[in-house]
Amino acid sequence: MRLTMHKPCPLFQALNLVGDKWSLLLLRDLLGGARRYSEFCQQENIPSNILAARLKRLLNEGIIDKQPYQQQPVRYQYRLTRKGADLLPAMQSLATWAMQYTDSSTPPDSFFQLQPMSLETGDG
Repeated sequence: MRLTMHKPCPLFQALNLVGDKWSLLLLRDLLGGARRYSEFCQQENIPSNILAARLKRLLNEGIIDKQPYQQQPVRYQYRLTRKGADLLPAMQSLATWAMQYTDSSTPPDSFFQLQPMSLETGDG
């Protein structure tokens, strides 16, 4: 039986926003304390053009925000917004699933102890 929906599927919508590997890894790094462009480059070995594009998309979607930490030249640090922090339970569930069904490492216990409301966010 085929379902007919008037609105796009919520999973489809979520994957459009954060479903590529680089976006999820950037969110994971933000959860782990990374804040600056250089930290993301070092931790993920992500090509600069891809990093810039993913940060821009996450900013435009309201998942992260940025604040200047240096004026000349202007450089920014990034933080999760409430919208971004609310992705934590989905990321924890995905990590739990991967640990059960793939040959992956185990995240630190602190990752599973995080709660969305305990995260420092850029929302006021």
